[in-house]
Amino acid sequence: MSEAPSGPSTPGARPLDRRAAALAGLRGRCPVCGRGRLFSGFLKIAPRCTACGFDHGGENTGDGPAAFIILIAGFVVGFSALFVEMRFSPPIWVHLIVWLPMVAGLSLAMMQPLKGLMVALQIVNRASEVRNDEF
Repeated sequence: MSEAPSGPSTPGARPLDRRAAALAGLRGRCPVCGRGRLFSGFLKIAPRCTACGFDHGGENTGDGPAAFIILIAGFVVGFSALFVEMRFSPPIWVHLIVWLPMVAGLSLAMMQPLKGLMVALQIVNRASEVRNDEF
């Protein structure tokens, strides 16, 4: 069975509670200490926290954030476009000019915070990968 991360390597540091860890993840901060950067690139998880030294190497969110982004952005843009169509009946080019950039912007704006939230929830809940040989 693979081990879940045991905590920060800095003596005396303790993991944040669920709410504080989730908020730290949304802000792109380490869910363990709340200070170090969680990302080393736009979506690349930093291998270690620069503040507490926690190892983020085992964290993998997969397609989880993308699924939530599709649902949230689709709901917001889909119903907004439907409302505008029913209320004002603009030509199709207006829909294309307004809604395509909006869905792209919403998706890009939500990617890092939602990935940070997923990583934080994995750490707080001590989630780990399940392998076939563990059954």
